[in-house]
Amino acid sequence: MKRGLKSDEMALWGHVTATVHPLGARQLPGMAFPAPAIEPSPTPPRPDAPAGAPKTLEPRRARRLARERDAVGGRLDLHGLAQDEARAVLMRFLTGAQAEGSRAVMVITGRGVQGDGVLRKRAPEWLAEPALRDVVAGVAEAHRRHGGEGALYVALKRRKPR
Repeated sequence: MKRGLKSDEMALWGHVTATVHPLGARQLPGMAFPAPAIEPSPTPPRPDAPAGAPKTLEPRRARRLARERDAVGGRLDLHGLAQDEARAVLMRFLTGAQAEGSRAVMVITGRGVQGDGVLRKRAPEWLAEPALRDVVAGVAEAHRRHGGEGALYVALKRRKPR
């Protein structure tokens, strides 16, 4: 991944480009080539966080879940469900787990035939929906022994007192 230029690097590059001339170009006395206007490039989006992706889980918390130091309140297996059915089951499961006081759950989506499973791709989108904004605190891929690419750790927010 390329990084953007820092301000001092942009200033140096502007100086270099102002003093370099294309081959074959003849500069007349008193005539200078204009220095190119350098604008800072916008910060590129993180490749691991596409638009609509839920917040990622803090690395320490994901590590504690992987090592089973933090309890996983429940597991939901979405294998064999259609997308609409899986989304509805996921919503009910997460709101129910939060109501029971669970702090983290595991959602098993499966990897798909060649690692391109539909539920695997869609589950992060569902977890980022506004309906779950008050439920989901963060999401991380599960450890290999818990399903790896085919499972997610979902951290839940504390339930707000009424």
